Amino acid sequence: MEKTDIFHFELLKKEIVSTFLKTHSAPKTIEEWKGESIILFQEDLFDKVKGKVSEKWFYTYCKNSTDKLPRIDILNLLSRYVGYENWNDFVNQHQKSIPKKNSYAKIGALILVVCLIVWNLIKPNNEYVFCFVDQITDAPITKTSLDIKMLSLHESPIYFKTDSTGCFRYSTSEKQITFVVSSPYHKTDTIKRSFSSNNNNTVRIASDDYSLMLDYYANNNVQEWKAHKAKLDNLIDPNAEIYRFYRNRLGVEIYSKMSFIQLISTPTKSLQRIKILDKSIRNGKIVKLKFIVK
Repeated sequence: MEKTDIFHFELLKKEIVSTFLKTHSAPKTIEEWKGESIILFQEDLFDKVKGKVSEKWFYTYCKNSTDKLPRIDILNLLSRYVGYENWNDFVNQHQKSIPKKNSYAKIGALILVVCLIVWNLIKPNNEYVFCFVDQITDAPITKTSLDIKMLSLHESPIYFKTDSTGCFRYSTSEKQITFVVSSPYHKTDTIKRSFSSNNNNTVRIASDDYSLMLDYYANNNVQEWKAHKAKLDNLIDPNAEIYRFYRNRLGVEIYSKMSFIQLISTPTKSLQRIKILDKSIRNGKIVKLKFIVK
């Protein structure tokens, strides 16, 4: 890989910091980011360009030095995040920053772009449409947007969300696709469909009763607090690991089981802003929980 590739990637990381700092508070260099800064960057990336990078990817390519360039789809994603059309657009607009220009590399890149454009124009596209309903009631899932992670053998995952009707559409030349569907209140499921069998686009998803119960206790005007405390006590493992994350500062706060139950069974204004981020279940008990107060 040419040194100019690493040079451009380092410039891209600096522009990522500048873009992120317009709406968030974080260290001035991306190598210093950790914890909450990384989580907020992942959220901001998804909000702006509907894509994600994993924490492992972030540590590999941003926290540590590397001589390996990320995959082109990730470079395109990050380039759009900082305001460019794609990675090639970013590179072309930063050519003047390179001490020495390589005309052969520019011609090769131009040929590659032309080939990709021609291929995108001539390849056939299949449009898949999926609508999600509750497994028990068959009612469309519209109150909560489902997260869709489209999987590919040769590319990084692409992320989508269902629309207001509980559906999503995806166009591709592939005759068969695989995607993972999930949400805070539904069980994660992997769906495989071929285009020829996509006549019935309804997908049934099972509710996650544990998250629904927690959401009920945390976000409704509960009257009989002692009774609900007893139910929560039975739902959460005595040794559960419970973490509270903060948006405006680094670090997390560790809660005991009883302190968490006290927090979500006390009718305060903060109770209405609690959001469950993640949880783990073992033997019918919650053993790990992550949450944030908006």
